[in-house]
Amino acid sequence: MKTYIVVLVISLIAFAGCKKDYPVDEDGLLITTRAECYVSNFELLGTDFVTVLSKAPVIDTVAQTINAQVVYGADLKNLYPQFTLVTDAKLDPKITGKVDFSDLANPKVYTVVSGDRKVRKPYTVYLTVQSR
Repeated sequence: MKTYIVVLVISLIAFAGCKKDYPVDEDGLLITTRAECYVSNFELLGTDFVTVLSKAPVIDTVAQTINAQVVYGADLKNLYPQFTLVTDAKLDPKITGKVDFSDLANPKVYTVVSGDRKVRKPYTVYLTVQSR
């Protein structure tokens, strides 16, 4: 009988300790107190998952722009963008696969959302193609 009571008490303590103390967003990500909101790195991969950038991108966190140059001949309709964000931030819209960057006149806009989910900063990705 003592064993049963001990197991019951331990189970109740464990169950009480499992309650959700931390808020999560609609994606199941932890909402924190961090208000920082910026892109620290950007990469663009082709269908073979090798970079198509001809040089390092220029990320302006004040103007909220990313200027990147891709190699001549890159398939702009099938690229995989990768963003490195400040801790706890997330990207909107989510990148779920290939992205079409072929319309260079209409650059893509991605919004960085802070860890506390209160600050939203849109970053515009401008691509140019390296000349021959």
